[in-house]
Amino acid sequence: MENNSNLDVIIIGGSYAGLSAAMALGRSLRKVLIIDSGKPCNRQTPHSHNFITQDGNTPKEISSTAKEQVLNYPTVQFLDGKAISCSMQEDNYEVFVENGNSFFGKKILFATGVKDIMPSIKGFTQCWGISILHCPYCHGYEVKHENIGVMANGDTAFEMSKLIYNWSKNLTLFTNGKSTLNEEQTQKLHTKNIKIIETKISEFEHQEGQIQNIIFTNKIKHPISAIFSRVNFEQHSAIPKEMGCKFDENGFIEVDLFKKTSVKDIFAVGDATTMFRAVSFAVASGTIAGAFINRELIEENF
Repeated sequence: MENNSNLDVIIIGGSYAGLSAAMALGRSLRKVLIIDSGKPCNRQTPHSHNFITQDGNTPKEISSTAKEQVLNYPTVQFLDGKAISCSMQEDNYEVFVENGNSFFGKKILFATGVKDIMPSIKGFTQCWGISILHCPYCHGYEVKHENIGVMANGDTAFEMSKLIYNWSKNLTLFTNGKSTLNEEQTQKLHTKNIKIIETKISEFEHQEGQIQNIIFTNKIKHPISAIFSRVNFEQHSAIPKEMGCKFDENGFIEVDLFKKTSVKDIFAVGDATTMFRAVSFAVASGTIAGAFINRELIEENF
């Protein structure tokens, strides 16, 4: 790196939100370092949708183009590496990287995202983001009117089934065990001809991530084109919690309208802060954070 001690902002995480913030900051003449470990949660997803000008491009194509454009600004630098810790040193934060280097910056922006925790069902991980999907706004159009399913239970299952029914009336709910839907919810799904299958799932049979069949523990196969499901997650980086950032009840970093966390001079954006996991949301949050960080730096130095 050209300079590790005179940075305005260190951005930890260099996907859509981090790159978007870096562009706003680079255009504001700020000295910025982006540190990224190269493990976005959508790395298996073949195509990104619902983002104008980029609809149908691969996530990698979008991020690669963004990175190239951001690095055209001479005050922005990019480091392939993993940030492992952060501490306050006088008026600056010091960020330590796995390779042993450390860097100093006035402001920290976490764009670290989340890590999905997959259920222990054979084939689920291989299909995640390809034919086991989390967002109908991102992927529902591509499986419209097909034989699709929802894998969930209880209130989540009811709400997801109601949502996904908009894209396909040929819908089955797989509760993967005894249903915990209440009587009213069960009856409502039945009136919409949404089948409810409670048998436990042993495997998702697939070809290169594209589901062919659900195989139940009783060995019966159920053909299916796609599944919508929600999985648990954890923060991709432990550093925000170590720095004292507050988290909400769902496990997201708490931020205000301008993406400020509860800790002075620390901001957060993207999937680490919200359930709205879409490229367009990430990009928008990065732009907001970049502009407001620049505003703070102006106020502090004018």
